[in-house]
Amino acid sequence: MPKKKTSSSGTNKLKIRGATQLAEQISETNENHVKQHQATNPIKSTIKLKQFPWTEKQKEFFKIALHPSTNIILVKGPAGTSKTLLATYCALQLLNMKVIDSIMYLRSAVESSDKSLGFLPGSAEEKLRFFNLPFLDKLDELLAVIKAEKLETENRVSMFPVAFARGMNWTDKCIILDEAQNSTIKEITTVLTRLGKNSRCFILADPNQTDLHENKQGGINKITERLSDEDSLQMGIYTFEFTEEDIMRSELVKFIVSKLNEL
Repeated sequence: MPKKKTSSSGTNKLKIRGATQLAEQISETNENHVKQHQATNPIKSTIKLKQFPWTEKQKEFFKIALHPSTNIILVKGPAGTSKTLLATYCALQLLNMKVIDSIMYLRSAVESSDKSLGFLPGSAEEKLRFFNLPFLDKLDELLAVIKAEKLETENRVSMFPVAFARGMNWTDKCIILDEAQNSTIKEITTVLTRLGKNSRCFILADPNQTDLHENKQGGINKITERLSDEDSLQMGIYTFEFTEEDIMRSELVKFIVSKLNEL
């Protein structure tokens, strides 16, 4: 019996639960792109991922996020719409497809409360670990075999505040700017202007949950508005919005978000 041919690019590794046809389409679309633009330091073995019963809206997101022409996606949505989970999932898929060689998770160093938490014990790295917990949580949720620590050790994932991004040049990387409702126009611009060859960027925000003080304005709405035209689309910049109907965390969260939006 003849052996089934496999692709050296690794795009045949892509699997999406409940969307076999979509996965095949994405793999086929990426095939030639990967041959011409394979990451400089591609991952050697496939990272096994857990799969979930994805919704049609989430599959629509995958179609855009994993397309080779996409450079940036600005994603808005209320709490519980799986924005961070979906971005992390797509970043790991891009790593498996050898489109990128590492994932970078960024957040603005803003405390998620009305008052300061005060002094936090430990080293600078240990203090910043608190801001990275959502990403680590999503990695643990998605990784089927290996641990997030192994990816960190292999320099496949890294985490740091937006303020550290100045002067950097990101090539062959997937950047996730999380909680971008807490980022100013200048901070979001800093991230977007670091993007080098073959890099992809997810900007994630819930505009209703900003932790910025009243004298500081978030930049996500203005940035999204500015980059929502046809010229931006031609440059591979997309906007994507989840609504209350897309909340997956629980019916309770969906109810709370709906009721509190009236405020």
